[in-house]
Amino acid sequence: MKNIWKDIKEAISGTDQDFTKGSLSRAILLLSIPMVLEMMMESVFAVVDIFFVSKLGSDAIATVGLTESLMTLVYAIGIGFSMATTATVARRIGEKNTKAAASAASQSILVGISISIFLAIPGIFFSKDLLGLMGASSEIIDTGFSYTAIMISGNIVIMLLFIINAIFRSAGDAAISMRVLWFANLINIVLDPCLIFGLGTFPELGIKGAAIATFTGRGLAVLYQFYLLFSGKGRIVLNLSSFKPQFGLIKKLIRISYGGIGQYIIATSSWIGLMRILAIFGSDVLAGYTITIRIVIFSLLPSWGLANAAATMVGQNLGAKQPDRAEKSVWITARINLIFLTLFAIIFIAQPEFFIRIFIDDPLVIHYGVEALRIISFGYLFYAFGMVVPQAFNGAGDTRTPTLINLVSFWIMEIPIAYTLAVVFDLKENGVFYSIVIAESIMAILGIWLFRKGKWKQKQL
Repeated sequence: MKNIWKDIKEAISGTDQDFTKGSLSRAILLLSIPMVLEMMMESVFAVVDIFFVSKLGSDAIATVGLTESLMTLVYAIGIGFSMATTATVARRIGEKNTKAAASAASQSILVGISISIFLAIPGIFFSKDLLGLMGASSEIIDTGFSYTAIMISGNIVIMLLFIINAIFRSAGDAAISMRVLWFANLINIVLDPCLIFGLGTFPELGIKGAAIATFTGRGLAVLYQFYLLFSGKGRIVLNLSSFKPQFGLIKKLIRISYGGIGQYIIATSSWIGLMRILAIFGSDVLAGYTITIRIVIFSLLPSWGLANAAATMVGQNLGAKQPDRAEKSVWITARINLIFLTLFAIIFIAQPEFFIRIFIDDPLVIHYGVEALRIISFGYLFYAFGMVVPQAFNGAGDTRTPTLINLVSFWIMEIPIAYTLAVVFDLKENGVFYSIVIAESIMAILGIWLFRKGKWKQKQL
């Protein structure tokens, strides 16, 4: 126990551990602890954010859900480039080539900034139209368009937060990315009630205040990230000359990121499809589902931390020419995730109403939220592997395989099943919830089968 506690303190404070050598279990522990804590803070942020917004009513909750659907392209590109960055930087770190790792990092940042400027335009000029296309009522559009406008036009802070934290994690500086995200979310948690409800000297801005709080927290965190990169306190050190465009490297990163972008677009566009089907049944259903998804995110984000640890282990150990060590790390991480998510599943299935009531008192919203949380929780056993294995492919630089898995699971299976069960068989919102469990289970089974084939071990970057 003394050694474990020492390792935990080392993981949180930062470590110089070489993850391609020594005890595999210890390496996973040192990487996963700060990554899990990082994602736990993101979980807290997601729950706290919707907690305050829910006090404004179901229209405000629906606005958040619809806006997050619209933000899918931003998240897709940010996550896609973070996957490309993770694979490339981790591989170079495994090869002990920190200069090449820094080059990959700087070029990913450069591309992310360029794209985010372009994506800001729809948020500035067309936020009302975008909400209308999503099926929002006139009341939601009138009261919520400012939230949508700020979130989309300020997407650069989301993009850079994803990409730069991926740089830290893939280099093995997971404790740094943890501190960055904690910093961002703590600021947001403090500002949220102040700007939403007008506490003290702050103006009462309603749902617009939630968007400003989020942008401010993430924006200050990005400034902190750049300080760390230029200060030389991590394994990756940048300077202004690092940002001179290297078009060959940019092309390689974009090529790898296509798969990551495709994965997220496929997965989240299916979520847009689900939201559009649920919109048929009214804003109370949308509100209940949105609250449920936030609770699900709360439980799954620590698992994403474990999945990110597996991706880093795969990338670095492939760079060190140790594919068997890379594979073993994935199975160990997946088993840990299975234990973790099984506990959450038992709790959510047994007492879903307790968690929904934390956010809202409306009986109808509670009813739909309880249905959603209980049904979705039955898929947690499959989610454990369905989260870790695709990230292992991404860590190897094989973003194509999980993209195809997502295509089959979400577009070919989930959306048609959701519509058929909800509309054709008249199961209504429950049909949509069942389709989520079915699609995620298929994704896990396909991922395990393809991962065992081992073709990812031959991927060259």
